Amino acid sequence: MFHYHYVTQQQLAGFDNYKYSAVDTNPLSVYVMQHLWNKLVKVVPLWVAPNLLTFTGFLLILMNYLLLSFYDWDYTASGPGSQHVPNWVWTVSGLATFSAYALDSIDGKHARRTQSSSPLGELFDHGLDSWATSIFSLSFFSVFGMCKARAVSAYTLYCILCIVLVTFVLSHWEKYNTGVLFLPWGYDFSQVTMTAVYLLTAVLGVEVWYQPVAFGYFFTDILIAVAIGCIAFLSLPQTLYNIYKGHRDGTLQRSSLYEGILPLLSPCLLFALLTTWALASPSNVLAQHPRTFLWMTGVAFSNVSCRLIICQMTNTRSEALHWLLLPLAVMVGAILSGLLTHHEFLGLLAFCALVTLAHLHYGVCVGKQLSEHLNIYIFSLDKKHQH
Repeated sequence: MFHYHYVTQQQLAGFDNYKYSAVDTNPLSVYVMQHLWNKLVKVVPLWVAPNLLTFTGFLLILMNYLLLSFYDWDYTASGPGSQHVPNWVWTVSGLATFSAYALDSIDGKHARRTQSSSPLGELFDHGLDSWATSIFSLSFFSVFGMCKARAVSAYTLYCILCIVLVTFVLSHWEKYNTGVLFLPWGYDFSQVTMTAVYLLTAVLGVEVWYQPVAFGYFFTDILIAVAIGCIAFLSLPQTLYNIYKGHRDGTLQRSSLYEGILPLLSPCLLFALLTTWALASPSNVLAQHPRTFLWMTGVAFSNVSCRLIICQMTNTRSEALHWLLLPLAVMVGAILSGLLTHHEFLGLLAFCALVTLAHLHYGVCVGKQLSEHLNIYIFSLDKKHQH
């Protein structure tokens, strides 16, 4: 594979000086889950590399997504009168989700336990998290799917996905400005909720979600309300308050408002272009091919997020515009001008393939580059020989 040095020399120097700083105030995490993780991490053999735990968790998430995609490609299998996903699949989904959650929660503890903590490990963890955030969501959508009776369309799924992704990027934008990663409350609650919903669906079947859950509201109504509530009343206010507090105390990492909001430019343009594509599509591409469009959205977001994560870890300036915005803008322009009216799906497949391959190439190259720079292996605790 062609090896490209995505990480600049300035960023490599930033990694050399990096010190991990995070704050976890989530009561579910602090008072419940941490006790479980502290016991669970002791089971892991000391020869296992922390990144191996991280990657195994990601593979479980991906396996669950592929399994649900096989049985519910177009998000209609959970609807009345459809061929439903087998109940054993929901059991596997619940176990895979909780296992991935556990592995993601103990990898850092295991790194400290084996004295192998490194900037590469944190970047590997958060980088995969940025991708897993969308994959988690796309898998969970199969529980309720698209249903006219419950007013759930492909646009509903797209909006939920965007809200979830914005919540993720806010925490890393916050660290870009404050130097401290305030772990979002929504993560632990979402993982526990998804696990419970999967297992409940395995026992009672998808029909359990056909009826209103409370006060005439369906499960999807509550899910949307919670997602909007979390970003509007938890994530965004907390992020803005922490940045304000840093400004008040003179501890902000950025010198101006422009520098502070710069990392938000690419995500905002990405969502604007994708939303324009979905709404202006002559073939209603989001509704006709929801899984492909949503996958492409998640991967593109992950690549943009990874670059922000590197900047906040190395305390370097964020790029103004991500290069993927250019081919995306060309695609949207071709759709608006009518050039892709009869070949829109082929255009979607081509762009989806481009984004996915570009993201995989980026991840592999950055991993190799940091592995060489820090003189450590990614998936082994063995020490590299000095040349």
